[in-house]
Amino acid sequence: MKKKDNSTVLLSGVKFSVCTFEYILSEIEKDIVQKQYQYISITNTESLYHATKIEEHLTYINNSKFSCCDGIGVVVAGKLLGYNIPRLHGPDLMLKCSEQGVKKKWRHFYYGGEKGTPEKLSEELSKNYPGLIVSGVYSPPFRELSEAEDRQVIEMINNARPDILWVGLGLLKQERWIADHINKLEVPLLVGVGAAFDFYAGNVKRAPLFYRKIGLEWLYRVAFEPRMIKRNLLSFKALIIVLWGTLLKKIK
Repeated sequence: MKKKDNSTVLLSGVKFSVCTFEYILSEIEKDIVQKQYQYISITNTESLYHATKIEEHLTYINNSKFSCCDGIGVVVAGKLLGYNIPRLHGPDLMLKCSEQGVKKKWRHFYYGGEKGTPEKLSEELSKNYPGLIVSGVYSPPFRELSEAEDRQVIEMINNARPDILWVGLGLLKQERWIADHINKLEVPLLVGVGAAFDFYAGNVKRAPLFYRKIGLEWLYRVAFEPRMIKRNLLSFKALIIVLWGTLLKKIK
């Protein structure tokens, strides 16, 4: 794959980007400079499953600037169907944008997580990337905001003038929030990264690099977070849906 190559493939109608992190970073820089308001979808196998069931979620993914594959199940399904879909982890994208952001003076805002989490996230990333510009942090309450509260949040974020807004509200909720706010926020780029908030704030230990490289990060998380079992079952179901649907089309 050449450095600047960029294309997409569809699995059960769900878009996945075939490109490199380098290409994504170059496009992020353009969007920030030109004030192009975009969002990136971090699309794992569970997200693929929900996209086959929830039309709004499918629309969200397919309308994104990039749909980054963040699950080994997607990679496996792609290979079985003849596609080479690269893994572009959301947490890795956050680190790469942090590093690049120091050089380019990008401004970051962290929205989400439990109380205190975005603050810890900001502190840890600032330690690892001296010079990182954090324009704001906010942990919203675990309930629907009133219209007045939502307007205050929008005003707070816009006044902070971030270049990248990182959203950590968990799968489905963060995507709905971004879809609802993309046209209200004066922010060049929004990214829903979920677990990255807990990883880098130190709330949850991320799987060691060895597990991530061989595609077994999910197994590591299940071992330490039993609640992930249900989510991984949905991921397996998504894999079956994609492969079975494609097989039926070929038979017809």
